[in-house]
Amino acid sequence: MKDVVSGCPIEDAMRVLSGRWPTLLLYYLQEGTKRFSDLRRDNPTLSHRMLALELRKLEAAGIVRRTAHPGYPLRVDYDLTESGRQLVPLIDALGDWWVQTAERRSPAAQAA
Repeated sequence: MKDVVSGCPIEDAMRVLSGRWPTLLLYYLQEGTKRFSDLRRDNPTLSHRMLALELRKLEAAGIVRRTAHPGYPLRVDYDLTESGRQLVPLIDALGDWWVQTAERRSPAAQAA
């Protein structure tokens, strides 16, 4: 990851959560433990490589827990840590904010 420029904690949080996939992965993991293949099904346009990279990034940040079960084939489960569960209300609030903003924008766009 890149070096911190400002020393602001928001910069660190955005480095982990920015991009197209991290918040979507957290959204799907809030339902409970999922296997890698389940997350691929939830996000069909997400490549195998990108999913693996994003999950590693979230795991390194302490947001997602990876559990590998012995045996063949190898079974790997992902779930949210306590820190990850604390993010869920924030992500829900962001989604609610966007829906409200879009609703307010919609009549103005139709009038123009």
